[in-house]
Amino acid sequence: MDQRGSTNACKSVQELFQCLFPGLIGMEFLEATADRVVATLKVRPDLRTTGDILHGGALMAFADTLGAVATVMNLPAGVRTTTVESSTKFLRAAPVGSTITGECRAFHRGRTTMVWQTLVKSDGGKLCGVVTQTQLIMNS
Repeated sequence: MDQRGSTNACKSVQELFQCLFPGLIGMEFLEATADRVVATLKVRPDLRTTGDILHGGALMAFADTLGAVATVMNLPAGVRTTTVESSTKFLRAAPVGSTITGECRAFHRGRTTMVWQTLVKSDGGKLCGVVTQTQLIMNS
């Protein structure tokens, strides 16, 4: 994956995840730089819970992926990352047929951990959730 905000980074991220879980749920990456990662997710019937709204686990997985990608965009060669903590605040439901957008930015970028916050918004720009996660940086 291209790192440090290369112009091809967003395309590379999309291609990397196409056959993995983020591709399975339908994540579409719009921006992937060292400072910000943005993606969308169409709320499909197979991602819903009762009440025809997005399942909370799908929102969490969406945001977790954004934080992981943001971390990778900031890693030097030869290291890897994993999520060690994640906190989600659910604020508003996202109905089936809508599209959510996640924007991930750094709180902290250290040598051993990085902390990211993802704001997940509805089609109308209303805040649906806030996810804060800590990524551990590990030598390969």
